[in-house]
Amino acid sequence: MSTPTPATQTQAKESVTCPMDFILRMLMGPWTTYILYNLRTHGPQRFGELKRRVSGISAKMLTERLRTLEGAALVKRDYEATIPPKVTYSLTRRGGELDEVMDRLAEIAVRWEAEDAAQRAARAAEAKPPEKMGELRAAD
Repeated sequence: MSTPTPATQTQAKESVTCPMDFILRMLMGPWTTYILYNLRTHGPQRFGELKRRVSGISAKMLTERLRTLEGAALVKRDYEATIPPKVTYSLTRRGGELDEVMDRLAEIAVRWEAEDAAQRAARAAEAKPPEKMGELRAAD
């Protein structure tokens, strides 16, 4: 067994990645959070229904994202061989594991959005030029 050299120790440290990197990159994909949110909020849905709920997404992009999420075992695709075929999408058990994380992220997002709106309003009030006394008297 060889003793690690300073160079191999440095390489090992550099190759260590953030353990959350994989999942965060997946969630950051275009439309991903919208799709997961709709599936967890409204339950299993057919393609057209999901497309209507995720307004603005193209059929091509929705198909691509669903395939990616299915490949990551977050979304389940149920196919029924009827005429026309019936395909329903739902969250898997693994996809459901994100519930608490997504709930917490939603809480933080709502709070940050409110804080940012308050800061913008305060900056706008500070930037507003003071009214002149003559304008105030003319209004009376």
